[in-house]
Amino acid sequence: MKRFGALLGGAALFVLAACGEQAAAPLQPITAAEVNGAAIIAADQRPDIWISHGRTYSEQRFSPLSQINTNTVKEVGLAWSADLDANRGMESTPIVVDGVMYVTSAWSIVYAYDAKTGERLWKYDPEVDKARGVSACCDVVNRGVAIWEGKVFVGTIDGRLIALDASRADGVTDGLKKPLWEVVTVDQSKPYTITGAPRVIDGKVIIGNGGAEYGVRGYITAYDAADGKLAWRFYTTPNPTKQPDGAASDKVFAEKANATWGDKGDWTTSGGGGTAWDAMAYDPDLGILYVGIGNGSPWNHRLRDPEGKDNLFLSSILAIKADTGEYVWHYQTTPGETWDYTATQHIILADLQIGDKVRKVAMQAPKNGFFYVLDRATGELLSADKFQDNVNWASSVDLKTGRPVEAPEARYLESPFAAIPGPLGSHNWHPMAFSPDTGLVYIPAQTIPQVFADQADFAYRPGFWNTGVEFAAAPGPAPKLNERLAGRAALKGQLVAWDPVAKKARWTIDYATPWNGGVLATGGGLVFQGGLDGKFRAYDAAKGGAALWEVDGQYPVMSGPISYEIDGEQYIAVTAGWGTGLPLTGGGNAIPNIGSPELGRVLVYKIGGKAELEAYAPYEMEKVAATEDFGSAAVVEHGRVLYDRNCMVCHGGLVVSSGVVSDLRWSKTPATKDGFADIVLDGLYASAGMASFANTLNADDAEAIRAYIVNRANEDAAAYAAQAPQ
Repeated sequence: MKRFGALLGGAALFVLAACGEQAAAPLQPITAAEVNGAAIIAADQRPDIWISHGRTYSEQRFSPLSQINTNTVKEVGLAWSADLDANRGMESTPIVVDGVMYVTSAWSIVYAYDAKTGERLWKYDPEVDKARGVSACCDVVNRGVAIWEGKVFVGTIDGRLIALDASRADGVTDGLKKPLWEVVTVDQSKPYTITGAPRVIDGKVIIGNGGAEYGVRGYITAYDAADGKLAWRFYTTPNPTKQPDGAASDKVFAEKANATWGDKGDWTTSGGGGTAWDAMAYDPDLGILYVGIGNGSPWNHRLRDPEGKDNLFLSSILAIKADTGEYVWHYQTTPGETWDYTATQHIILADLQIGDKVRKVAMQAPKNGFFYVLDRATGELLSADKFQDNVNWASSVDLKTGRPVEAPEARYLESPFAAIPGPLGSHNWHPMAFSPDTGLVYIPAQTIPQVFADQADFAYRPGFWNTGVEFAAAPGPAPKLNERLAGRAALKGQLVAWDPVAKKARWTIDYATPWNGGVLATGGGLVFQGGLDGKFRAYDAAKGGAALWEVDGQYPVMSGPISYEIDGEQYIAVTAGWGTGLPLTGGGNAIPNIGSPELGRVLVYKIGGKAELEAYAPYEMEKVAATEDFGSAAVVEHGRVLYDRNCMVCHGGLVVSSGVVSDLRWSKTPATKDGFADIVLDGLYASAGMASFANTLNADDAEAIRAYIVNRANEDAAAYAAQAPQ
C-alpha cells in the first residue's frame, strides 16, 4: 500500500511508500518454504512477519504494526530473552516467519528460536578458525541471515556462504543443524571477511565482503540459491593490470572506471579496497540492485593513487541489474576518498513528493556526514546536505558537479588534520529507518573526531592494517586520565529525525556517547533505538522529545530492532552485546568501561511482558601497577607508534580497551618478555583470534610495544590510585 504522510511544515508535501495505490487486503500466513520475491514485495500485506533484512526490499525498516503505540508503549515489558553462545559484538537483525526467529551472533553462528516463547530450536556453528579474527577490522560480528524458499543463508567471517534448512527439525542432530551447501566466496589466503547479511533476489543470493583496511579488492557476487553456483560477479575496483576479469563489471571498467585510477600506486598491490560489506536495497519495478561501496586501500589517497584520480567505485552508491550484475549508474559520495569515508551505510528507497513531482529516490547518510537523495532510476543527485553541523572536511556539495567542496587542508598532505567526522563516520553501520507516516528518516548519528596524518614511511604489509595514516601523529606524553575523561565531551551521539524533502532536521535526541544502536520506526508512531549505555528506548516518531519508554538491556544494544506479531500480540526484538569497537578515537577512555566477558543475548518485548533479566554487573579488572618501567624514551616512543599501527584497532587507543578484547594495561600478558613474544610473535593465542604478527614485527619491535604498554599501565594505575577514596 502507499502510505500518505502528514503535511510537512504546512506545505503540500507528502510521502508515498512505493507498494501500491491503496491499502491491499491482508494475505494468508506463509511458511519459510513460501518466502520468495513475491512475498517480500507484498510484505506490507503480512506485517506480522519480518522476512528480509530491512523488512522490505526498500530497506525502510518500518513496521506497520501499531498495537504498541504512543499510548500503550508504557505497558511494554520483557517477553523473553535468550543467551547467545558468543561474547563479542552483536549486530544481527533477526528474521521472523511462521513463528520462528532466525538470528546470528559473533563468529557467524546461526540460531533458530520459537519467536513466541524463546525456546531454542537449533543452532548452526560454521566453526570458523578463530585465528581469522585478526582479519576482522571491527570485531567478528555478523548482521544476520537471509531466507528464501525454505533455506536460510549466512555469510561467515572467513568468507563462506552457507545454506541451511529453515525447518524447525529437519537436518537437526542434538540441536545442531547441518548445512545444505556452502561455497567459498573469497580467496581465503587474503584477509577477506564477511560481516554483512545476504539478500536474495529472483533466486540469487547476493553477498559482498570486507577487508579493505588490510588490502583486498572488493566485489559483489550472486549465487544460485538452489545449489550455490556462481551467477555473476561485479568488481568494484580495477584489475591491477586493468585487464578484463570475465565479470559483469568488465564493460564499465573498460569504458569508464579504469581511467579513474592511475597506473602506479599502492592500489596495484593492495587491491584498491572498495569492499561492499553492508548496504543493499532493491527496486523490483526497475530490476535494480543498489549497493554501498567502501573505502580505498590504503586509505591515504596520496599513497593509493599518486596521480590523484577519483578511483571508481570507491565510496559510491552503485546501481546494477540484479539479474545480470550489469552496470546501470553510480554516484560517488567522496571522490578520491582518503578518510575511510565509506558509502556502505544503509540505503533506503522511497517515493517522495518533491515540488510538483513524485520522485523515486534512494537515500543515504554515509560516513562523510552528508545526507544524499538520488533519483534511483537515473542516479541524478537531487540534494546533499549536512545532517550534522560540525562536519568540517567539506563545506558543501556542489549540486551541478555532485562533488564536495573540500576544506583546503583536509587531505593532510602537509600537516595533520583534525577531521569531523573521523573514520568511524557521522553514521556507521547502525541501520537508519524511514517512516512513510511522518516522512522522516531517523539517523543514528555521532561525532567522533580523528586526527589524520600522512604516514611518510608507509610500506604495504600483506594481511595487516594498511591505512597509510599515522595515528601516532602527536608525540609526547599521554593525556592524563582526567584529561581523557574530559575528552569524552567531544564524543557525542544523536538520533536525528531528518526531513529529506525540507532538507533539515525536524528534531534531534542527544546522547552522552556515540556508537548507539540501529533504528526501527513503526505504525504505532514510535521510533525504537538502543544505546551504548545498555538502554533500549522508544520515542514519539513525530515529536521526538524525552523517551516514552526505556528499559535496561544491561549490555550495549547496537543492532537494528524489528517488530512482528504472533497470536494477536505485537513483539519488539533486538540483540544486545559488546565486542571491540571505537578503536580510532586516539585519546583512550572513549567510552565507559562496559566491556564484559558475558554472552550476547536476544531481547524480546511485548505489552504486559513479565520476564526479568538476571542481575548483572560488568566485570572490572583490578587496576594495579604492572612491572617496573623499562626501555629508553626512544624505545617507548617507537613502541607507541608500533602499537598504534598494529594493536590499537582491537586493544584501544592509549591501551584503553572498551570491549571484551583484553585491556592490556591490567593483563598479565605483558608481564614478561618471553611470555609477550609467545603471544605476539609465536601466535600462542591464535585460537582465540590473536594471530601471530611475526611477519610484520621482530623481537625488538615486540619488546618496544611491551615497554609502551607497561609504561601506560603504570601511568594509569597511579592515576586511578590517586582517585580512590582514602
